[in-house]
Amino acid sequence: MLAVAPDVFHVEPGDLVLDTALLDAGGGDEVLVGWVGLGGSGAGSERTDRMRAVWRDGVFAEKALCAKETLVKLPGAGTYPDPARLAFLPWLCIAASGLHAAGPVAGRDVAVVGATGQLGGAAVLTALAEGAATVTAVGRNEEALGRLAKLDPRVRTHRLTGDRATDAAGIGPVDVALDTLGATPSADATMAAYDSLRVRGTLVLVGGVRQDLPVPYGDLMHRRLTLRGSWMSDQNTVTTVWNLVRSGMLDLAAVELLTAGLADPAAALDLAERTTGLGFVALVP
Repeated sequence: MLAVAPDVFHVEPGDLVLDTALLDAGGGDEVLVGWVGLGGSGAGSERTDRMRAVWRDGVFAEKALCAKETLVKLPGAGTYPDPARLAFLPWLCIAASGLHAAGPVAGRDVAVVGATGQLGGAAVLTALAEGAATVTAVGRNEEALGRLAKLDPRVRTHRLTGDRATDAAGIGPVDVALDTLGATPSADATMAAYDSLRVRGTLVLVGGVRQDLPVPYGDLMHRRLTLRGSWMSDQNTVTTVWNLVRSGMLDLAAVELLTAGLADPAAALDLAERTTGLGFVALVP
């Protein structure tokens, strides 16, 4: 999602920008440009269909027509030594938005459920960069968990067992749990994260779980818990994450970069599907 920006408002020709892809038309109507129509409830609408008809270009191309509202300038990115790595920024920004929904993470214990995927791995990196006291990486892929454990002494890991009580004990206690899971056959892992929270803790939903959550009213109330949803990222978050990268607080060298050419997008998608954890695929000309 990196591009050379056209001459629009806050950017100049030749600037490197990040395209958040999230276009908000107000009134709850929004689309992910080049992806899906959403609407305020997560479903499409007649208005979002019209928005997609105008803004239909994705970024699997050397040139794309992008709404200026989705572009965020990355000052100094032109001198970044390995620009292809900056294609990982959208994952980091989505993860950071989820973490920020729980408030500052500095000095707090954080768990990332689904940490062995790209979004989860990005969340681990971001939580570390923002000063979390500990980060518990939770997932099923032992190899990916082992790699995350080597990032920093503050990282601890828990391999999901499928038993809610066992997993809750292995995850927590934590102050913040970030759910970055994809489609799952049950909500048990998410609810284990809920169970792992300390009093006044926060569970943030960022992933793709398609299950309803059986949240117990009395427990939520008495433990003063917060349940938050987070969707994509905004310009302020992009700027914050870019400053972490630019300053060296968040080192993208920890990310395994794989590149694919624009000439064969199907092959790129196939490679991306087989890439997990802190590995990712960047499309290059």
